[in-house]
Amino acid sequence: MGSFVIEALKSRGVEEVFVPRSVDYDLRERSAIDRLFNRARPSLIIHLAAKCGGIGANQKSPGSFFYDNALMGIQLMECARVSKVAKFIQVGTVCSYPKCPPRIPFREDDMWLGYPEETNAAYGLAKKMLLVQGQAYRQQYGFNSIHVLPANLYGPRDHFDLENSHVIPALIRKVAHAQQAGNSTVEIWGTGKPTREFLFVRDAAEGILLAAEHYNEPEPVNLGSRKSITIRHLAQQICKIMNFKGTLRWDTSRPDGQPKRALDTSRAKKKFGFQARTTLESGLKETIAWYINRRTTAGDVESIHTSACA
Repeated sequence: MGSFVIEALKSRGVEEVFVPRSVDYDLRERSAIDRLFNRARPSLIIHLAAKCGGIGANQKSPGSFFYDNALMGIQLMECARVSKVAKFIQVGTVCSYPKCPPRIPFREDDMWLGYPEETNAAYGLAKKMLLVQGQAYRQQYGFNSIHVLPANLYGPRDHFDLENSHVIPALIRKVAHAQQAGNSTVEIWGTGKPTREFLFVRDAAEGILLAAEHYNEPEPVNLGSRKSITIRHLAQQICKIMNFKGTLRWDTSRPDGQPKRALDTSRAKKKFGFQARTTLESGLKETIAWYINRRTTAGDVESIHTSACA
């Protein structure tokens, strides 16, 4: 995501973009953030930094998922306030929504009507606390913080390791490895029945920057594609694109995660004109082509999660 946001910023003529890397600036450390602000002196912050992963990673490390994500965001926003940064864009997560919302698609006003799905609740709640912080800072200090909630993201430059990847890169990798090994079966977690809404990373970057340019209100805003698909049909579509004719074996002893996930994106369209343009099929084709090309030339690649300061 970070690299696509940076490209979108530069395409708009933004010349001074500072991208802190975790090896240089550990955002869990206040002293590191102070060094970052002294060097970059940002007027706008897009907070994309996150510790994230799929169901397995969330189940394995809920404590660090909560601590790292909450601490990074809380300290970064506080430093931005003290430094009088003009605007702070917090990129949240669809995992903050209740497991059993009162209606589908999810509306922003339903955010507090239940507890998140258990397998990724720690991550979702950590990000949700940054929504609370931003709203509280706006009320007390007049701090211009906004909060956007993208649907499940996918696209080129994602990380494809099975330990931490999300569903689309995990499926692509499993199919590619089955083809390479000559295996006729691919094993997938769960029943395949849950639904997900996917947002192509380039569309997400555009939505984030439109919000940065035009949105200045306390309520969170969904960014999505307005279309959902079952995991089973998603897997079948990936197999079709990759010309894999083997069998999909569903491991029903593994968790499904959130039963249904889809977003009402009417607020984003009304407030700043955002509408996703990339179809799932074309986005999957581009993602698969990128992965196959990188895999043949440089092996599997993990993404780098960053914040962008402008």
